[in-house]
Amino acid sequence: MKGLYCRASASDAEPEFVIQDTLPEALGSHQVRVQVKACGLSPLDLKLLGDMGMLRDLIPVGREIAGVVLQVGDKVSFFQTDDEVIGILPLDSPCSGLCDTIDIDEHLLVQKPEKLSSVCVAGGLRDGLCAYTALHTHAHMAAGHTLLVMDGASSFGLMCVQLASYHGVKVLTTSHTPQTHTFLEQLRPSVAKVIPVYKDSSDLLSVVLEETGGLGVDIIIDSGVRLQEESSEGMKLLPHKHDIISVLGVGGHWVTSHKDLQLDPPDCRLLHLKSASVTFLNSEVWTMSSAQQGRYLHILKDIVEKMSTGVLRPQPEEAVPLYEATVAMETVQRQQKKKGCCPTLTKKKKTPDIYRQSGEHKMSMFLLIDRLKRPENFSACITWSSDRHHHQPAAFMG
Repeated sequence: MKGLYCRASASDAEPEFVIQDTLPEALGSHQVRVQVKACGLSPLDLKLLGDMGMLRDLIPVGREIAGVVLQVGDKVSFFQTDDEVIGILPLDSPCSGLCDTIDIDEHLLVQKPEKLSSVCVAGGLRDGLCAYTALHTHAHMAAGHTLLVMDGASSFGLMCVQLASYHGVKVLTTSHTPQTHTFLEQLRPSVAKVIPVYKDSSDLLSVVLEETGGLGVDIIIDSGVRLQEESSEGMKLLPHKHDIISVLGVGGHWVTSHKDLQLDPPDCRLLHLKSASVTFLNSEVWTMSSAQQGRYLHILKDIVEKMSTGVLRPQPEEAVPLYEATVAMETVQRQQKKKGCCPTLTKKKKTPDIYRQSGEHKMSMFLLIDRLKRPENFSACITWSSDRHHHQPAAFMG
């Protein structure tokens, strides 16, 4: 079986992505063999893998998968042949999600609703998990709270906005371009306020305090933090850490994705005065530890159910062929891609659709990269086809 792997360099050179053949192993007693229909791609956190002692010569790429069960182990109790399933491969998985078939433990999978497209669920699963973890697990979101989402037009930010709106939370968000500002203003259900930080990021504090009557927000979800006053052009759209703490209300929760956040004594003092908390968002903990396995599976099930009912709506764009998977993954890893891709269910149609259409079985193998602007939220999908009349990858470029 062929899969996509990363050959990490010992130096600071960029990692190399290669297509590699692997030999299938015997199916474990608690494992299921899944024929992969769609696979998500996300940037590899090589530092995290090193910290966990999981670096190897060839690192599997592609962990968010959706497919059909082909075979089950003799002790499997949750699934049977022909079940449609979704899941995220663990960090130490030896298989690439881009293989035609993979073996995975049954306790890492949940059923996929029949009407939900495999492509969309694989492309939006990780962002949905991050949003659920940030809002429910860390921030303990409840109806009546006020939430500030930084860069609500990113795939992760959009999931946070939609999930919070569904639960009756008042949502404020920021926009980084005029186009994303218009997009966010047209969302339904609508957000309370879209703050255009591309005009002047210093307006954030005054606008938020005005919208909350000077009380501040209950929850802040960031997409990066500016630690210094003077930063590069790309960092100017990010809020300064002092601004985030200043708009946080009494007893508020700040959920950050910044891995190297540094808080000075004055920052800590202000957080202490507000009795506020800072939580680090790391969605990998769900598969790195089995301490809350049942809760993790409940979260995955709830995410796919909300996707199938339209509560969570990923925003994909255009498609590129599978044979460009290595190039696409290199772009994702460098975090320089500015525009993503979307599912195209027929050869000429370009309209994204989160639901299964009658032409899906005719899909050729292609790569899907979700619409993103923040680098850490890049993802992609590979889909497989059983079309016996067309076995070559087909390109559908916008």
